[in-house]
Amino acid sequence: MLFHRSGAMGLVLCLAALTACDGGSSTKDGQAGGQTAQPPMAAPSGASTAPKEVRGTGSLKGKVIVIDPGHNGGNAKHPEIINRQVSIGNGRKACDTTGTATAAGYSEAAFTWDVSTRLSKLLRAKGAKVVLTRNNNTGVGPCITERAAIGNRAKADAAISVHADGGPASGHGFHVIEPLTVKGHNASMVPASRKLGKALRDAYRKDTGMPYSTYIGTDALDSRDDLGGLNLSTVPKVFVETGNMRNPGDAAKLSSASFRQRIAESFVTGLIEYFR
Repeated sequence: MLFHRSGAMGLVLCLAALTACDGGSSTKDGQAGGQTAQPPMAAPSGASTAPKEVRGTGSLKGKVIVIDPGHNGGNAKHPEIINRQVSIGNGRKACDTTGTATAAGYSEAAFTWDVSTRLSKLLRAKGAKVVLTRNNNTGVGPCITERAAIGNRAKADAAISVHADGGPASGHGFHVIEPLTVKGHNASMVPASRKLGKALRDAYRKDTGMPYSTYIGTDALDSRDDLGGLNLSTVPKVFVETGNMRNPGDAAKLSSASFRQRIAESFVTGLIEYFR
């Protein structure tokens, strides 16, 4: 989850207090949020419990995919690390944030780690080389600058930053955050990132049934230049806000293990379409 520019001051205050911050605004690169709780394992009402097959056919052999699970489970205990200001190419932001959470206490950090590990397994089965920006959900960070650097060093063919939003509770749906050009940093990756964003958007909508966001973006696409993970990336990269954790309906879906599997499968489909 990532804060918009208008929520910058709120982010500072929320991080200082280490409390959940809804603020009625979407977040990213970092977040304020609750602690990890075990998610309910039952599927949301009306959702199938049977995992769907990955629609896309074809191999990803030889492709290097970087998966960036947003935030980290240990962030809240180390404000001295995550509050440190780092350069994002056109300004400065906190190293990382804690993320948001559902009303039941299922944290964004736990959610993104679960989806990312599911996705890693599926991608490796398709022949891809997978690089994760963090190795567990008990650590701290890494900083948003290092998350971008990991993808750059890997010379990734594509990078996906997995998130869930903390928008207004009345809003629902998903959106994809695409980069805007930051001169001297990411200009060469912007066109490919937009192609990647559209491929993931289309696959996610079709395979999960999650609607486009009702509160941000146009047709589930939002372009930003205030996120270090995109500003400093030299490889195609987007953030996927898979739903709004502060909305009860979205929270029920994101808290379902079977739905998280469908999320991972949809990302595989989107990547196959992107490389086709």
